[in-house]
Order: sequence, then C-alpha cells, then structure tokens
Amino acid sequence: MVQSTKHLYIVKDENILNGEPIIRGTRTPVRAIVETWRMGIPPEEIVNGLPHLTLAQIFDALSYYSDYQDKINTYIEQNRIPDNLIDPLVRDL
Repeated sequence: MVQSTKHLYIVKDENILNGEPIIRGTRTPVRAIVETWRMGIPPEEIVNGLPHLTLAQIFDALSYYSDYQDKINTYIEQNRIPDNLIDPLVRDL
C-alpha cells in the first residue's frame, strides 16, 4: 500500500525497499539522490544521471531529506557497502 507524505513527490510503499521513502512512481529512494548530492553533484546535474526524474522531484527529495535527515542518514548507513568488500582499484575513485 502506498503511503503519501507531506512532500508531493515522496511516498512510502512497504512493497518497495521495505517502505523506505522513494520518488512517487519509481523505485528511486530519496537516499540515492541525497548521496549523489553529497558527492557534490548539483541538483540540476543529478537529473542527467537519473533522467527518469524531474528537477522538481530532485528538489523535493532534498527537501524531504532536510526534514528527515536522521532517518535518511540511517538508510544510507544501512545500505553502505563495507570497505572490505570494495575492490581497492575503485575504493578511492
């Protein structure tokens, strides 16, 4: 069942990523947008890497993150690949 949030483009669906906040109509989690933004990619360029999203959806995901930083940071940490599993050839890229 899809659960709306106070953010127009952000929903939760227990059948997708165990209810993690995603962009409505996609399986793209808010954390993916936040992690890309944290790497220094501006929102206007994030849409180039995620062309199925609009700039409005990107900004709404960042707004959601602003409201729920602790929760999104928890999702980011839970999905982090442990350093020992990352090939040394790509670890520092």
